[in-house]
Amino acid sequence: MQASLRGMTLGLVLGLMSGGQALAATPIPFWHAMDAELGKEVDSLAQRFNQAHPEFQVQPVYKGNYDQTLAAGIAAFRTGQPPAILQVYEVGTATMMASKAIEPVYQVFKDAGLKLDEAAFVPTIASYYSDAKTGQLLSMPFNSSTPVLYYNKDAFKKAGLNPDAPPKTWQELAEDSAKLRAAGMQCGYASGWQSWIQLENFSAWNGLPFASLDNGFGGTGAVLEFNKAPQVRHIALLQAMGKKGDFTYVGRKDEPTEKFYNGDCGLLTTSSGSLANIGHYAKFDFGVGMMPYDADLKGAPQNAIIGGASLWVFKGQDPAVKRGVAEFMAFLAQPEIAAEWHQKTGYLPITTAAYDLTREQGFYAKHPGADVAIRQMLNKPPLPFTKGLRLGNMPQIRTVIDEELESVWTGKQSPQQALDAAVQRGDVLLRRFEKSTQ
Repeated sequence: MQASLRGMTLGLVLGLMSGGQALAATPIPFWHAMDAELGKEVDSLAQRFNQAHPEFQVQPVYKGNYDQTLAAGIAAFRTGQPPAILQVYEVGTATMMASKAIEPVYQVFKDAGLKLDEAAFVPTIASYYSDAKTGQLLSMPFNSSTPVLYYNKDAFKKAGLNPDAPPKTWQELAEDSAKLRAAGMQCGYASGWQSWIQLENFSAWNGLPFASLDNGFGGTGAVLEFNKAPQVRHIALLQAMGKKGDFTYVGRKDEPTEKFYNGDCGLLTTSSGSLANIGHYAKFDFGVGMMPYDADLKGAPQNAIIGGASLWVFKGQDPAVKRGVAEFMAFLAQPEIAAEWHQKTGYLPITTAAYDLTREQGFYAKHPGADVAIRQMLNKPPLPFTKGLRLGNMPQIRTVIDEELESVWTGKQSPQQALDAAVQRGDVLLRRFEKSTQ
C-alpha cells in the first residue's frame, strides 16, 4: 500500500511540474480482518478497482481479527478519524446499528446518485444486514458462509457406508458415526463453532427461533429461547454420542478441521469457508453434504443462517468519499467480481447473478460440494426468525454458550440445566445492551 501511495504522490508531482492539472485521487480507507491469502485477494480487488476508477484510491488495511478490527473502528470513530469502510463480522451487526456511527449503505448509494439493486442479493444474506422494517441494506454483504457437513468417503467405504450418501438427519449421523468408530476411526464426529452450528443454525435449519422478537430483528427487548425441547433433545443426542465415544469435542472454534483432514475424524460440521483448506490438506477422498436436520421436526430443513462479515460505512464522510465508497461497493457486487471472490475464497456468492454465473461456468461441476452452502441458504425463503440474529453482545453470549455446553460434554450439567443457564446468563447481557441503547 505504501508503494502505491508513493506512486500516486510521484504522479501528482510530475503532473504539476509538467504544467498539467493532475489531481490527487480521493482516498477511501478500508479496514478489514482478512489476512494471509484472503488479504491478498482483498488487495487485488482494491487494485483492480483503483485501476478502473483512477479518481479514487481504495486503501485496504488489515487491522487484526474480527474482534480487533471492530474495536479499532469504533475507537477511531470516537477520536474523529474513522476509516470510510469497516469490515464487521455478522454478530457485530447489532453493535454497529446501535453505535450511531454509521451511514446506511442504501443512503450512501442514494447520496452518491447510484442505484442499489437490493433485490440482486441472495435473500438470506441481504436480510441479515437489512433494516427489519424497511428491508433496506444497512451494510454491504461481503464474505458470508454457512455450516456444512464434511465426510471422509474412504472411511465410509471401510465402514460399509455409501460414500455418495452423507447422513441427512442427526439421527442418521449418530448411526454413521457409530459405524465409523466400529470400523476403527479414532473419532466418528466432531464440530467446530458449537454455538453457531449446534444452536444458532440448528434452530434456523429446523425452523425454530433462537430468541424472541424474530431473533432480535423486532427490537432490543428480545430474550433467548434456545432452551426449548428440540434444542435440549439435540444437545442430549450429542451428549449420548459423546459418552459412547462417537462425538469428540475438540474446541470452540475451527480446531476440529485439522482432525478431519488429518484423517482422525470421519464426520465434521464446520464453516463452508474451510473447504479450501480441507481440499488442500486432505489425503483422502471426501464429500460435502448439507447440515443434518432433526427427523422428528416437521418442515425441516428450513434455511441456514450465515457467518462471515459485511462492510459498514462510517458517517461524516465527504461527498467525494461517499461516491468512491458507493462505486467500490457496486464494483464488488458485479456478477463477475462476486463470482470470482466466491470461487477463489470459498465464501458464498453474495448475489444470485454471481451464483448463476458460477454455475454456468461449470465451477460446481468441477468442484463437487462447492454449492452446498448456497443451496442451504436458498433452500426455502427465510421465516421472520430464520433471517439471522440481531442480538446485542452476541460475541459474549457465544462465550457463555461455549462455557455451558462444555459443562455438558464433561458431565457436570444436564443439557436442560446448561441451556437454561446459558439463556439466563445471556439474557443478562441482552438487558445490559438494551439499557445502553436507551
